[in-house]
Amino acid sequence: MPATPLPPTGDSPDGPKTCDASGMAEIHRMFRRTFGEAPALVRLVSEGDAAHAEVVAAHLDTLSIGLHSHHDGEDERLWPALDERAPSCAAHVARMKEQHAVMLTHLVELDGALPAWRHSGSGADAAAVLAALDGINAALAVHLPDEEKNIVPVVERTLTPAEIDWFSEHGRKSVPKGQTWQALGEILASQPDGGDEWLRTHMPAPGRLAWRLFGRPAYRRHRAALEGL
Repeated sequence: MPATPLPPTGDSPDGPKTCDASGMAEIHRMFRRTFGEAPALVRLVSEGDAAHAEVVAAHLDTLSIGLHSHHDGEDERLWPALDERAPSCAAHVARMKEQHAVMLTHLVELDGALPAWRHSGSGADAAAVLAALDGINAALAVHLPDEEKNIVPVVERTLTPAEIDWFSEHGRKSVPKGQTWQALGEILASQPDGGDEWLRTHMPAPGRLAWRLFGRPAYRRHRAALEGL
Protein backbone atom coordinates (compact mmCIF):
# COMPACT_ATOMS: atom_id res chain seq x y z
CA MET A 1 0.00 0.00 0.00
CA PRO A 2 1.43 3.41 -0.89
CA ALA A 3 2.30 5.80 1.89
CA THR A 4 -0.18 8.54 2.72
CA PRO A 5 1.16 11.96 1.71
CA LEU A 6 1.03 14.85 4.15
CA PRO A 7 -1.71 17.26 3.06
CA PRO A 8 -0.67 20.79 2.01
CA THR A 9 -2.30 22.27 5.12
CA GLY A 10 0.51 20.82 7.23
CA ASP A 11 -1.89 18.75 9.32
CA SER A 12 -1.00 15.16 10.03
CA PRO A 13 -2.66 12.65 7.70
CA ASP A 14 -5.86 11.06 8.94
CA GLY A 15 -6.09 7.34 9.49
CA PRO A 16 -3.67 4.75 10.81
CA LYS A 17 0.09 4.91 10.66
CA THR A 18 1.70 3.56 7.51
CA CYS A 19 4.81 2.27 9.31
CA ASP A 20 6.54 1.98 12.66
CA ALA A 21 9.55 4.29 13.01
CA SER A 22 10.22 3.58 16.68
CA GLY A 23 13.55 2.08 15.66
CA MET A 24 14.84 5.60 15.08
CA ALA A 25 14.48 6.43 18.78
CA GLU A 26 16.15 3.12 19.70
CA ILE A 27 19.20 3.96 17.61
CA HIS A 28 19.20 7.54 18.85
CA ARG A 29 19.44 6.24 22.42
CA MET A 30 22.55 4.32 21.44
CA PHE A 31 24.20 7.38 19.89
CA ARG A 32 23.32 9.53 22.91
CA ARG A 33 24.76 7.05 25.39
CA THR A 34 27.86 5.94 23.52
CA PHE A 35 28.99 9.36 22.37
CA GLY A 36 27.98 10.77 25.75
CA GLU A 37 30.31 8.42 27.61
CA ALA A 38 33.09 8.69 25.01
CA PRO A 39 34.97 11.62 26.62
CA ALA A 40 35.20 9.69 29.90
CA LEU A 41 36.55 6.64 28.07
CA VAL A 42 39.20 8.78 26.39
CA ARG A 43 40.23 10.24 29.75
CA LEU A 44 40.60 6.74 31.21
CA VAL A 45 43.57 6.14 28.90
CA SER A 46 46.82 6.80 30.74
CA GLU A 47 49.45 9.00 29.14
CA GLY A 48 51.37 7.01 26.54
CA ASP A 49 49.22 3.85 26.85
CA ALA A 50 48.92 3.21 23.11
CA ALA A 51 47.43 -0.26 23.61
CA HIS A 52 44.47 1.10 25.59
CA ALA A 53 44.16 4.06 23.21
CA GLU A 54 43.92 1.62 20.30
CA VAL A 55 40.95 -0.14 21.93
CA VAL A 56 39.07 3.07 22.68
CA ALA A 57 39.92 4.62 19.31
CA ALA A 58 38.64 1.53 17.47
CA HIS A 59 35.40 1.81 19.44
CA LEU A 60 35.05 5.50 18.55
CA ASP A 61 35.81 4.74 14.92
CA THR A 62 32.96 2.21 14.87
CA LEU A 63 30.61 4.78 16.42
CA SER A 64 31.64 7.35 13.83
CA ILE A 65 31.03 4.89 11.00
CA GLY A 66 27.61 4.14 12.44
CA LEU A 67 26.58 7.78 12.72
CA HIS A 68 27.95 8.57 9.26
CA SER A 69 25.89 5.70 7.86
CA HIS A 70 22.76 6.67 9.79
CA HIS A 71 22.85 10.17 8.37
CA ASP A 72 23.91 9.08 4.90
CA GLY A 73 20.85 6.84 4.74
CA GLU A 74 18.57 9.70 5.71
CA ASP A 75 20.24 12.00 3.21
CA GLU A 76 19.85 9.40 0.46
CA ARG A 77 16.33 8.14 1.11
CA LEU A 78 14.44 10.00 3.84
CA TRP A 79 14.73 13.66 2.92
CA PRO A 80 13.90 13.10 -0.77
CA ALA A 81 10.83 11.06 0.23
CA LEU A 82 9.59 13.76 2.61
CA ASP A 83 10.34 16.52 0.11
CA GLU A 84 8.08 14.72 -2.38
CA ARG A 85 5.31 13.40 -0.14
CA ALA A 86 5.22 15.89 2.75
CA PRO A 87 5.82 19.34 1.25
CA SER A 88 4.45 21.10 4.33
CA CYS A 89 7.36 19.58 6.26
CA ALA A 90 9.90 21.41 4.08
CA ALA A 91 11.11 23.74 6.83
CA HIS A 92 11.75 20.82 9.17
CA VAL A 93 13.56 18.86 6.45
CA ALA A 94 15.72 21.86 5.58
CA ARG A 95 16.68 22.21 9.24
CA MET A 96 17.55 18.49 9.44
CA LYS A 97 19.86 18.87 6.45
CA GLU A 98 21.58 21.85 8.09
CA GLN A 99 22.02 19.88 11.33
CA HIS A 100 23.51 16.97 9.39
CA ALA A 101 26.03 19.34 7.83
CA VAL A 102 27.09 20.58 11.28
CA MET A 103 27.38 17.01 12.55
CA LEU A 104 29.45 16.00 9.53
CA THR A 105 31.99 18.72 10.34
CA HIS A 106 32.52 17.31 13.84
CA LEU A 107 32.59 13.69 12.66
CA VAL A 108 35.27 14.55 10.12
CA GLU A 109 37.24 16.23 12.92
CA LEU A 110 36.96 13.04 14.99
CA ASP A 111 37.97 10.85 12.06
CA GLY A 112 41.02 13.06 11.51
CA ALA A 113 42.04 13.14 15.17
CA LEU A 114 41.77 9.43 16.00
CA PRO A 115 44.77 8.00 14.07
CA ALA A 116 47.43 10.04 15.85
CA TRP A 117 45.96 9.36 19.30
CA ARG A 118 45.40 5.64 18.74
CA HIS A 119 49.09 5.18 17.91
CA SER A 120 50.50 7.40 20.64
CA GLY A 121 48.08 7.50 23.56
CA SER A 122 49.37 10.97 24.30
CA GLY A 123 47.33 13.59 26.09
CA ALA A 124 48.17 16.16 23.44
CA ASP A 125 46.63 13.98 20.74
CA ALA A 126 43.68 13.15 22.99
CA ALA A 127 42.80 16.84 23.22
CA ALA A 128 41.80 16.92 19.55
CA VAL A 129 39.66 13.80 20.01
CA LEU A 130 37.93 15.34 23.02
CA ALA A 131 37.26 18.59 21.17
CA ALA A 132 35.64 16.69 18.31
CA LEU A 133 33.53 14.65 20.75
CA ASP A 134 32.35 17.84 22.45
CA GLY A 135 31.17 19.09 19.07
CA ILE A 136 29.42 15.83 18.24
CA ASN A 137 27.62 15.70 21.59
CA ALA A 138 26.50 19.31 21.30
CA ALA A 139 25.17 18.63 17.79
CA LEU A 140 23.39 15.46 18.91
CA ALA A 141 21.71 17.35 21.74
CA VAL A 142 20.15 19.68 19.17
CA HIS A 143 19.46 17.26 16.34
CA LEU A 144 18.08 14.08 17.91
CA PRO A 145 15.17 15.57 19.94
CA ASP A 146 14.27 17.84 17.01
CA GLU A 147 14.13 14.86 14.64
CA GLU A 148 12.13 12.75 17.08
CA LYS A 149 9.60 15.51 17.69
CA ASN A 150 9.17 16.94 14.20
CA ILE A 151 10.21 14.23 11.73
CA VAL A 152 9.31 10.83 13.19
CA PRO A 153 5.53 11.55 13.39
CA VAL A 154 5.55 12.51 9.71
CA VAL A 155 7.66 9.49 8.78
CA GLU A 156 5.13 7.19 10.45
CA ARG A 157 2.38 8.53 8.19
CA THR A 158 4.44 8.90 5.04
CA LEU A 159 6.81 5.96 4.54
CA THR A 160 6.06 2.29 3.99
CA PRO A 161 7.27 -0.65 6.12
CA ALA A 162 9.56 -1.73 3.29
CA GLU A 163 11.19 1.69 3.28
CA ILE A 164 11.71 1.57 7.04
CA ASP A 165 13.26 -1.89 6.66
CA TRP A 166 15.75 -0.43 4.18
CA PHE A 167 17.04 1.97 6.83
CA SER A 168 17.46 -0.87 9.33
CA GLU A 169 19.39 -2.98 6.82
CA HIS A 170 21.50 0.03 5.82
CA GLY A 171 22.51 0.45 9.45
CA ARG A 172 23.35 -3.22 9.90
CA LYS A 173 25.56 -3.19 6.82
CA SER A 174 27.62 -0.34 8.28
CA VAL A 175 28.87 -2.41 11.23
CA PRO A 176 32.53 -3.28 10.64
CA LYS A 177 33.44 -6.93 10.27
CA GLY A 178 33.95 -8.58 13.65
CA GLN A 179 32.07 -5.86 15.55
CA THR A 180 28.54 -7.30 15.40
CA TRP A 181 28.29 -8.42 19.03
CA GLN A 182 29.83 -5.20 20.30
CA ALA A 183 27.43 -3.10 18.22
CA LEU A 184 24.42 -5.12 19.34
CA GLY A 185 25.53 -4.88 22.95
CA GLU A 186 25.71 -1.08 22.76
CA ILE A 187 22.18 -0.92 21.33
CA LEU A 188 20.82 -3.19 24.05
CA ALA A 189 22.62 -1.37 26.86
CA SER A 190 21.10 1.91 25.66
CA GLN A 191 17.47 0.79 25.96
CA PRO A 192 15.46 1.61 29.09
CA ASP A 193 15.06 -2.04 30.13
CA GLY A 194 18.57 -3.09 29.15
CA GLY A 195 17.43 -4.43 25.81
CA ASP A 196 15.08 -7.30 26.76
CA GLU A 197 12.15 -5.93 24.78
CA TRP A 198 14.43 -5.05 21.84
CA LEU A 199 15.65 -8.66 21.69
CA ARG A 200 12.12 -10.07 21.81
CA THR A 201 10.96 -7.67 19.11
CA HIS A 202 13.89 -7.80 16.71
CA MET A 203 15.56 -11.19 17.09
CA PRO A 204 14.21 -14.71 16.62
CA ALA A 205 14.77 -17.31 19.33
CA PRO A 206 18.00 -18.70 17.79
CA GLY A 207 19.46 -15.21 17.67
CA ARG A 208 18.54 -14.56 21.29
CA LEU A 209 20.20 -17.83 22.27
CA ALA A 210 23.34 -16.90 20.33
CA TRP A 211 23.41 -13.57 22.12
CA ARG A 212 23.23 -15.22 25.53
CA LEU A 213 25.86 -17.84 24.72
CA PHE A 214 28.33 -15.84 22.65
CA GLY A 215 27.28 -12.24 22.22
CA ARG A 216 26.88 -11.15 25.81
CA PRO A 217 30.28 -12.55 26.93
CA ALA A 218 31.95 -10.91 23.92
CA TYR A 219 30.30 -7.61 24.74
CA ARG A 220 31.38 -7.82 28.39
CA ARG A 221 34.98 -8.40 27.27
CA HIS A 222 34.67 -5.41 24.95
CA ARG A 223 33.46 -3.17 27.77
CA ALA A 224 36.20 -4.35 30.12
CA ALA A 225 38.83 -3.56 27.50
CA LEU A 226 37.34 -0.11 26.91
CA GLU A 227 37.60 0.66 30.62
CA GLY A 228 41.11 -0.78 30.87
CA LEU A 229 40.09 -3.52 33.26
